[in-house]
Amino acid sequence: MRAIYSPAVFDGEHEHAEAVVLIDGDRIVGLAAEAPPGCELEELPEGAILAPGFIDLQVNGGGGVLLNHRIDVAAMTAMAAAHARAGSTTIMPTVISGTRPELHAALQAAREALAQAVPGVGGLHLEGPFLAPTRRGIHPASHITAPDAADIEMLTAKFPGPLLLTVAPDVVSSAMIRQLVNSGAVVFAGHTDADYETVLAGFDAGISGFTHLFSAMSQVMPRAPGAVGAALVDPRPFAGIIVDGLHVHPAAIRLAFNAMGPDRLFLVSDAMATAASDLERFMLYDVEITLHDGKLTDAAGTLAGAHLTMAEAVANMVHLVGCTRHDALRMATATPADVAGFADRGRIAPGLRADLVALNRKLEVIDVWQGGMRL
Repeated sequence: MRAIYSPAVFDGEHEHAEAVVLIDGDRIVGLAAEAPPGCELEELPEGAILAPGFIDLQVNGGGGVLLNHRIDVAAMTAMAAAHARAGSTTIMPTVISGTRPELHAALQAAREALAQAVPGVGGLHLEGPFLAPTRRGIHPASHITAPDAADIEMLTAKFPGPLLLTVAPDVVSSAMIRQLVNSGAVVFAGHTDADYETVLAGFDAGISGFTHLFSAMSQVMPRAPGAVGAALVDPRPFAGIIVDGLHVHPAAIRLAFNAMGPDRLFLVSDAMATAASDLERFMLYDVEITLHDGKLTDAAGTLAGAHLTMAEAVANMVHLVGCTRHDALRMATATPADVAGFADRGRIAPGLRADLVALNRKLEVIDVWQGGMRL
């Protein structure tokens, strides 16, 4: 058995001072005040905090790899490894409105990655292509479409892990949403022009959250609350949010946090190929995306995902939005674990995976453990 001492430990819900995390193999044994005699001990420096490894449910790329351009196990492995070194020990590789053959390829690659227990690959997120054309953002216009019966059959086939589907409830019927949810998929609303009433009907059909809240969806207006209004008023949904200082104003993030709290609002990176790498430009199909001052755009200035890691999002939540450290950490650990159904991670508790991240006072990553192994 091994032990990691930290001046502070966040267990997914609460902070503990002067605590030790006990590990046996790839599992957590528990928290203790001190290490048992004879136990191998690692000590974190003054000012450090130890937390569960971050869980990122929206990762388009990283480490120089974009999943849409290389939909295979090797790409998922490279992305997961790059993000793990940056603190995200579990990711959901995400396809940006792929073609139907690409959706098939992504589902197959994810099945293979899960069967091989590729470190860090927790499931799959298919963001589109069943989205509102008027809210497509950087998603390829030629790929945006409405689902047919064959699509629903493909998406409801047995899948060996969490499957997150982003759809527009103004494009995908409530009956189809119900089929997807009944098959075990987690269905989120995103890239949607749906009005408030249509979104509520989507909730009734099983939609349980929103993809990158505020971005690419109908906004709050005096007589038309839209998708954002539904997210902020209804007590049912979760919502991911990109906290990079570019996608959403800090005041809007605070508004969402005040309405939803850290147990429903959670952090996502929406990371592209440049994240956790020194890459400064890449192609999304035939569109060149460039990085400038931390911002990814095409030639027209359209935002194209984010150059962001979850550790940076946590720090931004504290320093830009004014959130407490433990709330920001919860939004990167326990809450996304609950969203996706990861029962064995996202918290520091007996029997759970020993996926851990250590941060300094500035909330910068100083150490990462994945499955009990120090990276």
